[in-house]
Amino acid sequence: MSNRTSKVLLMAISLLCLSACGDPDPGPPPSIDQSALRPTSDADANARPQVSGTDIDDAIAKEWGAGAAGGNGDRVFFETDKSVLKPEGRNQLARWVAFLKKYPHENLVVEGHSDERGTREYNLSLGERRANTVKEFLVANGIDAARIETITYGKEHPEVLGSNEAAYALNRRAVGILQ
Repeated sequence: MSNRTSKVLLMAISLLCLSACGDPDPGPPPSIDQSALRPTSDADANARPQVSGTDIDDAIAKEWGAGAAGGNGDRVFFETDKSVLKPEGRNQLARWVAFLKKYPHENLVVEGHSDERGTREYNLSLGERRANTVKEFLVANGIDAARIETITYGKEHPEVLGSNEAAYALNRRAVGILQ
């Protein structure tokens, strides 16, 4: 082994040893006292709860993805070639309304999607109609339109790959993303 190779190898081993001496895994983040998330007075109702920044964002995101909406809480599904809400979609969006009223500082981007059938242009238009249908429902139920953006992806971002009804059904959706 050359002298240069030995030096490089020695430096690499030293770096590995130093990195192994770092702090041990700090473990999971501390749990959040859920009472801290509730406003204490009417004046506090529109204020962001006072918990450290990432903890509150994580708690809100977790509630959005699960508690506020259940299951696939951030999405609403549509029938083939339709942008009309189904009853279960209306129920899902009612949960979104409650969440957005509870957290008036949160904004939402609604993504419209479609399955792979049809042209790119048709599916972009269909995705846009789906996103706008969701936005219209939220606004009609008291959410300020300025808090909601829409975007369409058409068939460009499928939830699942596949050319069968099960895949198509999961891809015909609108997805709400907290901002």
